[in-house]
Amino acid sequence: MKIIINTSLMIPIYEQIVDQIKVLIREGELKKDDNLPSVRSLSKELKISALTVKKAYDHLESEGFVETVHGKGTYVLAPNKEVLLEEQRKELASELAQAIQKGRRCGISDEEIKRLFEFILEG
Repeated sequence: MKIIINTSLMIPIYEQIVDQIKVLIREGELKKDDNLPSVRSLSKELKISALTVKKAYDHLESEGFVETVHGKGTYVLAPNKEVLLEEQRKELASELAQAIQKGRRCGISDEEIKRLFEFILEG
């Protein structure tokens, strides 16, 4: 499992871990019953605090992506298609919002942004 931490981002490290594991699940690289690295081994590999990895795993568990079995490890649950779809919608909405903000910063009107969006959709 390849996770890359970017300390120059304003995104907390635990969120970067959560986001990247969700992407791995969504893309099928992590499947149901796959075992995630232990908190200790991932923290050592990433050179970060074990508490940060634990926080990421706890967050994933609270959202239903993984399950931790004490003494055995953390396992990927069967992906909930609706939850994954909602995650993808949020990601898309964020990227669209960034594109709209960039257009506005460049002085492009909302009407022109809408026309560009419709043009791209017709593609």
